[in-house]
Amino acid sequence: MVFKYCAECGHKLEDIRLGDDDCKICPSCKRIYGNNPLPVVEVLVVNELNEVLLLKQNYISEDKWTVVSGYMVEGETIEEAVAREVKEETGQIVNKCQYVSSYYFEPKQLIMIGFIAYVNKSDFADSNEVDDLKWCKLDEVEPLIARENNCSGMHFDKCKKYLI
Repeated sequence: MVFKYCAECGHKLEDIRLGDDDCKICPSCKRIYGNNPLPVVEVLVVNELNEVLLLKQNYISEDKWTVVSGYMVEGETIEEAVAREVKEETGQIVNKCQYVSSYYFEPKQLIMIGFIAYVNKSDFADSNEVDDLKWCKLDEVEPLIARENNCSGMHFDKCKKYLI
């Protein structure tokens, strides 16, 4: 995340070099700001029938589907974030999860931490973040999944080798 103004006192930040890192500093309170991406989990949810769970979030795309994703919150592990986001957005309970890969999403300065979450298929929960949910067979996902301005397609590609 790139800061332009100090979160403590509100002064405009100035560029500074610390070691080999480009940072910003507040000329008033001397607080230093690094250029750090925010951590987000990117989760392909798979059930015991080897079906993949896709989400429709119209604010992201009205015609493409995505995988579960969400910001980590302070004090939780990555695995806890995976389980929390899957439950919040879909109602599914994660039995186990497996790290797959990470991705840098430059448009929003996010580090996407990619996992597969394994669940036993159950009823979907209502979520104000999700417009629709559906289970798909692996060979049905490709034409549906978002690839533009989104990491869902890339993450699905990386996950396939663990699912086939």
